[in-house]
Amino acid sequence: MNSEKITLFWFRRDFRLEDNASLFHALKDDFPVQPIFMFDSDILNKLPKKDARVSFIHQEISRLSQELAERGTTLDVRYGRPIEIWEDLLSEYNVGRVYANRDYEPYALLRDKAIFELLASHEIKFSAHKDQVIFEKSEIVKADGKPYVVFTPYSRIWKQKLKESDFNPYPSDTIDHWSNSTTRVIPNLSAMGFEPIETSFPSREVDLPVVKNYHQQRDKPAIKGTSRLSLHLRFGTISIRQLATIAIANNETYLNELIWRDFYVSILWHFPKVAEHNFKSKYDHIIWRNDEQEFEKWCQGKTGYPIVDAGMRELNETGFMHNRVRMIVASFLTKHLLVDWRWGAAYFAEKLLDFELASNSGGWQWAAGTGVDAAPYFRVFNPYLQTEKFDPAHQYIKKWVKEFNTTDYPEPIVEHKMARQRALDTYKIGLDQAIA
Repeated sequence: MNSEKITLFWFRRDFRLEDNASLFHALKDDFPVQPIFMFDSDILNKLPKKDARVSFIHQEISRLSQELAERGTTLDVRYGRPIEIWEDLLSEYNVGRVYANRDYEPYALLRDKAIFELLASHEIKFSAHKDQVIFEKSEIVKADGKPYVVFTPYSRIWKQKLKESDFNPYPSDTIDHWSNSTTRVIPNLSAMGFEPIETSFPSREVDLPVVKNYHQQRDKPAIKGTSRLSLHLRFGTISIRQLATIAIANNETYLNELIWRDFYVSILWHFPKVAEHNFKSKYDHIIWRNDEQEFEKWCQGKTGYPIVDAGMRELNETGFMHNRVRMIVASFLTKHLLVDWRWGAAYFAEKLLDFELASNSGGWQWAAGTGVDAAPYFRVFNPYLQTEKFDPAHQYIKKWVKEFNTTDYPEPIVEHKMARQRALDTYKIGLDQAIA
């Protein structure tokens, strides 16, 4: 064991040195900071071997390692189960304290509890800070202490609290208190059982004109009308405080989208069941059709509804889907095909580069009508009207559905009017049973 006592800073969903809450506090502590990162085999073992997210993480960890090398220290990168890695770290380093930013997903909470208990058994303090959201846990609640489950009042209090708080990004590069660690090799992807994915990921630089015009352009999937920063927010390669500061100065509609993100994290924190269960239990009585062949056609983008198929093909090819189209394809799966929203949520979890549990379950339950502040069950998106409104020249559709308007394109998997009425009838029967 190295005799010098150090602080370990654990990178998790915060792959940046600038405006990093817990890292800022760690660098102000008594001991030199040794940064660490873990490729968590408990998570990775559940992923497909060609997963672009793992390539993205590897890319960003390599960038972080280089940035830290320029500061005279080394990123210690490990692969394995976190509890076993921590046991190794405690045997190798003279650890005085551990810092990390908080995570709110059920798996992360269980993992951190186990690590906290391990560190406590060695009389080492584990300090965690808020970093991936602006407000967390019970910072935004009703007067009676209960959480908001409707977005509008939540967002109103969110904005008011922001005005009252000392809201500033954390200063960067003000403290140089790194450990003088030796060079380490980052495990390569093949050693962890993954194949590198050759793709270009969106830039983490903020496109200010896009943010300024967000309220006018955000619903048009054929153009770059959204910031494409969701991947970077997911892994913390950009600071939520930095982005909120830009949004406050430039576009309230964009700010509202960031508030939705906080809102869904709050819902997951207060109601962890929403990860896998309906928020509104009365919808438990819905009898989903769950036709596997129809679900597979939806996955492949072969439903015969061009806007739906374009979205699914974009997702399958790029790991991204425009937010308006996400709502359309989710409504189609749950209402037109009456497939359980959990099937769609699981497919998105596998394919989306920017997958976040809170936003994913929140968005799917919104579309299905089963969640907080959800679209009413009788709201069924009409894919044809959605196309006329948001892709009238079929630019987006033609980009992703090459056989559009040819004899090779399939007939609609289901007739819209019939499917809409079937959905209304099915939901009504389920809700009537919940009341009975």
